[in-house]
Order: sequence, then C-alpha cells, then structure tokens
Amino acid sequence: MPEFLDLHGRTNKAIRALADAALQRHGLHLGQDHLLAALWERDGQTPGELAALADVSTPAVVKMANRMSEAGLVRRARDEKDSRLVRLWLTAKGRDLQGPVERERTDLDDALTSALSASDKRRLLEMLEIVHRSAQNLRGNYSDRAPDA
Repeated sequence: MPEFLDLHGRTNKAIRALADAALQRHGLHLGQDHLLAALWERDGQTPGELAALADVSTPAVVKMANRMSEAGLVRRARDEKDSRLVRLWLTAKGRDLQGPVERERTDLDDALTSALSASDKRRLLEMLEIVHRSAQNLRGNYSDRAPDA
C-alpha cells in the first residue's frame, strides 16, 4: 500500500477510536459532535443544510438526528415560513454539552500534538489542508474512473 495512504489510514483509525471514546463519556457517537457544533453555531438548521456543512448525505444527517432526538439532544420542528421544511433545534441537554464536548476535543487535540512545536503544528495543519483540498478536487475524477483492465 502506498506509504501516505497506509500511514493516514492507521492514524485516522487510531484518532477516530480516541475521539469516539472521548465522546462516549458524554453519551455521544462519533459525528454527532459535528452536528451539535453546527447547531451551537446556528441553531435551527435543516438536515440538508447540516449535510452540506459536514459533506455527508442528507439521509445520514436524518438518521443521526433521529438518534439524537431519541437521546433528548435535539428536537424537530416545522419551519414557520415553509411547512415542507423541518428544522433541528437544540434542547437544553444538547446546549449543555457544548462546554464539556469542546473541552474533550481540545484536550484530545492538545494531547495528540503535544510532541510538536507550535510551528510544527501550524505546518502540519497547513499541509493537511493542502492534502484535504487535493482530495476534494480529485473526488469526481476517481469515482467516475473505470477500473483498469
């Protein structure tokens, strides 16, 4: 396997496991923190709006919102101006998670990068952003390509 893809895959898997464990302490699953963060920033978004922000499908957000609604973190309500739209709103329980979840994420971020100098961390983030943009630009090219014969 190519070196970058192998190391990235192993690193991503390890970080996801750590993040999932940190979130589970608050009754959350991986990904739900991103949906909450978007609602902490602007409450009352539609599943489609949230899906676009997270670069996932609307059905994936709906499924996650169902679980979060059952857990008492969000509630659904019809849009006041367009009853065809459903908006997701934070409950008090969902709002109360902001401080603890943001601290968990900051603590994990700090722990993961503690061996890096400030300039190395900045450079790492810059390089990851470059790789992310490349991946975004390549998405269509690779998904549309026919397999080699």
